[in-house]
Amino acid sequence: MWADVVGQEAAVSQFRRAASPEGSLAQAWLVTGPPGSGRSTAARAFAATLQCEQASGCGRCRACRTTLAGTHPDVTVVATDKLSIAKEEVRALVMTAQRSPATGRHRVVIVEDADRMTAGTFNVLLKSIEEPPPSTVWMLCAPSAEDLAPTIRSRCRLVTLSVPSSAVVAELLQRRDGVDEDLAVRAARAAQGHIGLALRYATQQGALAAREESARTLLSLRGAGQAVLAAQALVDRATAEAKEHADLVAVEEKQRFLRSAGIEDGKVPPSLRSQVRQLEEDAKRRQTRLVRDVLDRYLLDAHSVLRDVLSRQLGTGSELVNIDVAPEIERTAAQVSGQITLGLLEAVQGARERISGNVPPLLAIEALLARIAVSLR
Repeated sequence: MWADVVGQEAAVSQFRRAASPEGSLAQAWLVTGPPGSGRSTAARAFAATLQCEQASGCGRCRACRTTLAGTHPDVTVVATDKLSIAKEEVRALVMTAQRSPATGRHRVVIVEDADRMTAGTFNVLLKSIEEPPPSTVWMLCAPSAEDLAPTIRSRCRLVTLSVPSSAVVAELLQRRDGVDEDLAVRAARAAQGHIGLALRYATQQGALAAREESARTLLSLRGAGQAVLAAQALVDRATAEAKEHADLVAVEEKQRFLRSAGIEDGKVPPSLRSQVRQLEEDAKRRQTRLVRDVLDRYLLDAHSVLRDVLSRQLGTGSELVNIDVAPEIERTAAQVSGQITLGLLEAVQGARERISGNVPPLLAIEALLARIAVSLR
């Protein structure tokens, strides 16, 4: 059950002790860790261990297999790709949490990206976290404990995951996904410990090459006009990628709704049109979230490139993350000072914060790339 939770030995040990007959099982857990560290994977593995017929997380029994497949009747998982988790979704979870298990020993409720709940949503959840039924276990996943309201995190047992090493991620890609060793190593290094991103680089054609080309473009910027064009191209690409995914999900959700309502000809009666409009609004919010996620991924890549530059300037001797653009990194390191590079690293982090704070993405990216272009002249 725990084979895919890599590089998290301390956390796995804590979960296993809690699930054992002699362990102390908390009824509310907060699993924190950086993106890609395996928060949701660890939460699902723990849920499967709690439901396991052998009480060990064997991975072979029906309870383990159905939990991992997302079909266990007593394990509820909420994941969102929208800007926030709505109060209505949390109210439904609270009602689910009050029910006794149907077949297993526990009713487990997993909330991925719990940091996307608003203050009002936290209030809806608080009572159920404080006084859950004896058989209910809540599992909240977030990047850090500070992302949740103090009233929520103070009532949860904290498990903190770390960033897995590139070597561990590469081994997982080879063992689980059959990725070639050289490609697995390159993808894991480029992903900087983000398991999902490493899998994308290793399996999606052109993804790793596009990342390398973006790094070269970043280090070749020399003028404000060039920076503006690069920013526009980047935002356009992110919007197109997000729209493609959001449209696909929207079509699937609408078809599912029409089937559940018994509508075969596509003609929605007036009484149901408000629900269809809600689906359309959800699709727009999903696209906005995805655009931000794609741009944030680019900014993290840009941060890694500049960090490689600073590493060479300081002579740390550490291995480059962006080994395929090593000549460009060496050249940039020789052209500018470490102080300038440090300022650019801070500017990248500032751009991430502005985008998460609802500044128009194009403005934030333009300002960042223009500053990089001027600094690298």
